[in-house]
This record gives sequence, structure tokens and C-alpha cells, in this order.
Amino acid sequence: MAESFTLVVNYEGKEYQLDSELRVFGYTHKIAVNLVGGEILFEPDEERNYRAVIPDYEGSKTEMDIGLIQAITKELEAAFNH
Repeated sequence: MAESFTLVVNYEGKEYQLDSELRVFGYTHKIAVNLVGGEILFEPDEERNYRAVIPDYEGSKTEMDIGLIQAITKELEAAFNH
């Protein structure tokens, strides 16, 4: 069952309101975040920190802003790791 929400991230003086979705799989979960370049999945690692899983589509030339991805990760950890 997926649950949609808006993730608010401040990065380089801009506020991003990103459409996101919590996806639960048994005992774990992933968070799908929609960016201009496509969807990025974030999943918890063994230490309960989030890591980005960026699909590598053949022929894709979309560049992701690593700083923005790190800001998203930080915001997710603040929201989901109490």
C-alpha cells in the first residue's frame, strides 16, 4: 500500500515541494521521490540511514544534482528516523 505526501526540501536558497510516495514491502519500505529527471527511490540501509537508488536508463543523459539528492536524504532521515 502506497501513501503519497509532499516532501519539502530547502536547497541552495530554494524551496522544493516534491511529490513523494511511501511504499511498504513486508518489513521494509522505500520512498519514491519525483524529480524533473524522473523518479528516485530512497531506501534505508543497515544503519537506518537512507540511500538513493537512481535508475540508470540506457541512453539517459539526465544529470542529477548530487547536492539536491543529499538534501533530500537529510530531510528524509529527519522525518523518518526519530
